[in-house]
Amino acid sequence: MQILVQKYGGTSVGDQKSRQHVIRHIKQALSENFKVIVVVSALGRNPEPYATDSLLNLVSKRATQTLKRETDMLMSCGEIISSVVLTSELTDENIEATALTGPQAGILTDESFGDATIKKVNPKRIFDTFNHVDVIIVAGFQGQTSSGDLTTLGRGGSDTTAASLAAATKAKRVDIFTDVNGIMTADPRMVENARCLDVVTYMEICHLAYQGAKVVHPRAVEIAMHAEVPLRVRSTYTDDLGTLITSLRQPTGQRIPDRLVTGVTHIDDISQVVVQANTDDQTIQANVFRAMAEANISVDFINISQNDIAYTVSNEHVEQTERILDTLAYNYDIQQHFAKVSVVGAGMTGVPGVASRIVQALTKENIQIYQAADSHTTIWVLIRDTDLPKALNALHEAFELNISPKMI
Repeated sequence: MQILVQKYGGTSVGDQKSRQHVIRHIKQALSENFKVIVVVSALGRNPEPYATDSLLNLVSKRATQTLKRETDMLMSCGEIISSVVLTSELTDENIEATALTGPQAGILTDESFGDATIKKVNPKRIFDTFNHVDVIIVAGFQGQTSSGDLTTLGRGGSDTTAASLAAATKAKRVDIFTDVNGIMTADPRMVENARCLDVVTYMEICHLAYQGAKVVHPRAVEIAMHAEVPLRVRSTYTDDLGTLITSLRQPTGQRIPDRLVTGVTHIDDISQVVVQANTDDQTIQANVFRAMAEANISVDFINISQNDIAYTVSNEHVEQTERILDTLAYNYDIQQHFAKVSVVGAGMTGVPGVASRIVQALTKENIQIYQAADSHTTIWVLIRDTDLPKALNALHEAFELNISPKMI
């Protein structure tokens, strides 16, 4: 039995016209003798009546903060509705299909309501169901605790559902269908000559996703990477093959390009925090980051020196950060309107001169760098958000990302 997993987001299943494209892709998979697991998100986006945010608007904000178990019950409804609607339309097309909730598909999670982690997937019911149908529509974004409570998987939960089911069933591939043609070298809304990538490694797409690229959730990529299940990011509305996400050693028949940099991505709406350090007090660093963690404030882009501690927080946490640092009685400065730009590429590992090219490209455009950091596959710079479009275009041009690289 060959299994293919397909995942469709809210816009792909939001109306009947879009769902006809979904059905066309399912039919194509069936013609290739696949059994198909189709993971669906809720129908449409807010203000559509069955979108997740629309369902949340049925209850008070206080209820969503205090009744987390009940809120997960509410949020899981959108995907269940979507799975039943698509199953009905497939049946009208004489395709043997059935719908399963996340729990019925065997997804077991922990009890972190609203952002649950999948602990185990038992695919027995899926295999049993494939004995009498060709297509199983699974409600994404949801699972069940060992005590039987419904849970939701947080942001990117349907991607995670698809990857987890693929790993558990040893599927040949996961196709993530969306409203774009694949993974781009940069945000096409800011970089006009951004190009769709043919193939990327798991590690590259993880870094791109964690640093701002929103096409596929990095947790799903990590699951697929560990199971060595290839992913494709494709458009629902075309027959283009999109972007293949794989490893260097997998015999997919598609070669990995010989390139220094894969893409440039960004995160905006962040603020820079600089806390003055006292060389006589070695506890400041620990106190600051402990206080941030206890307040559930995610910190990023950390630079520590003898004179100061610099890090970034999202704009929504600025006031809370100020209150904490005031309580600690530390001298600090917080500036808003920053953006983090990331240059990502597995090919830069051990190659000298990459950081120099980044600095030269930004300096040429009179863009000031406020912080910088690097890893084996990523170099980050912190800049003013007003310089973001100019910076993305400068770096995209500096590494010639509009040109298709040679293949190896």
